[in-house]
Amino acid sequence: MKTDYSYIVEDLLNWYSENKRILPWREKPDPYYIWVSEIMLQQTRVEAVKGYFSRFISAFPTIKALSEAPEEQLLKLWEGLGYYNRVRNMQKAAQTIVADYNGSLPADYTALLKLSGIGSYTAGAIASIAFKMPVPAVDGNVLRVTKRLSGSYDDITQPKVKKELETDLLAVMPGNRSGDFNQALMDLGATICIPNGKPLCDACPLAKFCIAFQQNITSDLPVRPSKKSRRLENRTILVLEYQDKFAIMKRPSKGLLAGLWEFPNLDGHLSIEKTEGLLKEYRIFSYSMELLGSAKHIFSHVEWHMLGYRIKLFSLEHEIWDGMIWASKKDLQYTFTLPTAFSAYTKQIIAEKEQHTKC
Repeated sequence: MKTDYSYIVEDLLNWYSENKRILPWREKPDPYYIWVSEIMLQQTRVEAVKGYFSRFISAFPTIKALSEAPEEQLLKLWEGLGYYNRVRNMQKAAQTIVADYNGSLPADYTALLKLSGIGSYTAGAIASIAFKMPVPAVDGNVLRVTKRLSGSYDDITQPKVKKELETDLLAVMPGNRSGDFNQALMDLGATICIPNGKPLCDACPLAKFCIAFQQNITSDLPVRPSKKSRRLENRTILVLEYQDKFAIMKRPSKGLLAGLWEFPNLDGHLSIEKTEGLLKEYRIFSYSMELLGSAKHIFSHVEWHMLGYRIKLFSLEHEIWDGMIWASKKDLQYTFTLPTAFSAYTKQIIAEKEQHTKC
């Protein structure tokens, strides 16, 4: 069912002019900056993205530089943001842009949609903010704001609901201020019509229009089905140390954490006795071992419960696992990309180095 949102345009733009957030990528609406920021902001909070954005643009100031970046450097700069396919797709898109568009993002919504990793939201954000095109950019914030405004119980996880909203908003895009309109909806959802906790309706410029506010149903909207419970997996993490270097291995090129480095790890929680038995199987006899403790990491569909051991080898006469390499603490900090899942153990190693440095 078509919904008319023309009544919110003027009040929303006036509010945005007075209250818009000051963000690094807004200082200069460069299409490349907007693209990088929008990809980073997927699944990540604005405050966390600011530092990543500055470091990324400093390392890769142009799309051509991004297209030519060594993957290890690219992933290291992304470390901690997660969902690493986002940056891999960015590089694929950058290579296409260099080959087909002379190194500049195309000022064409349809062409943007054809680039790797760019969907309707990102294409709409780039097109409207950078190129002043009257197209919508519908993300979770925009869905939440509009469904509360209209008092709609539509399931916002359904693709058709997002498509219908894009059509409704397309009809009211305010010409060359379409980028401001899209960002105003995003900012309103991020700062006023918030997803967690009670929305700040008293500060909302659209409260007088909002059905959810009038009917006291803001906590019911928007509607999304309950998430499926995550699969729990127990893992034992082996932090093997030899001559001040640590064993890491590369994960398979497909699947969870594809192509990233990790500490050797095994299914289940192994006791000290079983871990010692495993080391004996690998002909490791001269070592010391300490418990590093437990840690937990949550992925979208899987939850790892980890138990870590630090095992210092006093001698090593053979390769333990195929593909395993030894990395220094400096390598772990600046070169190799280990997922956030292992940060509880990586941080212990790095912190220990810092303590020694201060002595």
